[in-house]
Amino acid sequence: MHPIVKLVTQRLALGLLLLFAASVLIFLGTQILPGDVAQAILGQSATPEALANMRAEMGLDRPAITRYFEWLFNALQGDLGTALSNGRDITESIASRLTNTLFLASVAAVVSVPLAIFLGLFAVRFRDRWPDRLISAITLTSISLPEFLLGYIMMYVFAVKLSWFPSVSTINDSMSFFEKLNAVALPALVLTLVVLAHMMRMTRAAILNVMQSAYIETAELKGLRRFNVIARHAMPNSIAPIVNVVMLNLAYLVVGVVVIEVVFVYPGMGQYLVDHVSKRDVPVVQACGLIFATIYIGLNLVADVVSILSNPRLRHPK
Repeated sequence: MHPIVKLVTQRLALGLLLLFAASVLIFLGTQILPGDVAQAILGQSATPEALANMRAEMGLDRPAITRYFEWLFNALQGDLGTALSNGRDITESIASRLTNTLFLASVAAVVSVPLAIFLGLFAVRFRDRWPDRLISAITLTSISLPEFLLGYIMMYVFAVKLSWFPSVSTINDSMSFFEKLNAVALPALVLTLVVLAHMMRMTRAAILNVMQSAYIETAELKGLRRFNVIARHAMPNSIAPIVNVVMLNLAYLVVGVVVIEVVFVYPGMGQYLVDHVSKRDVPVVQACGLIFATIYIGLNLVADVVSILSNPRLRHPK
């Protein structure tokens, strides 16, 4: 078997195993939450008989392992269950929320990924000079600020003082593409600043590591312009670590948007999850957790596969 095929197969098998382990942890985590679902639905004045009937109706009187495998089997078929708080189908409710979250993450990714790579190349080109130091200082500052604080600062400046963008990012299907862009401008800007710093610094570090190689010195001795040396020789050989950090940050854009969605009251997966955690709506929490875990593990798998495919020693084994 070709080394690439073997490694990719191993990564896919490991990804499925991790996803299975994540589903177990999500299910167990929701089972040990304090409180009682039936009590939360019926209220403190509910009689023991009413509570027992409600638990039986929701299947809570069955063994946990039976409920887990039933939940997992249904989830694999696209059935995420029914929300306890409103009786609505979770799959239908999540579909629009997930679309909104992916839209916000895509806007931030389209801006942040190319900008981070360009700034990383630019910082290497002017290494230890004022452009490199300025970029590093700005990115370090954005990394140091908590997301919610950065969000409130942006909201105060661009929504309250300048009135350029709305402070509440509400979108719906009747809005045009540009209206949606205007609505998500502030949360997308905050997400961009958060992930841009990490991606830029890792891109810079990866390229600087390659710049120590002998073939880079040879290219410089041939008289090639420094930026051409960086872009044509150093960058292609730094692609594996850069892809890894880009994928990790893309996963964060989808999975880590909870705080930003709450700050800007954005109708995405994060806001949906927080709303139902407060109601102790266990099926919704399980569904959101499973979707977030699938996206995170899936993007990390993509990063692993790209890293394998970009390795010339594996593509051309001796």
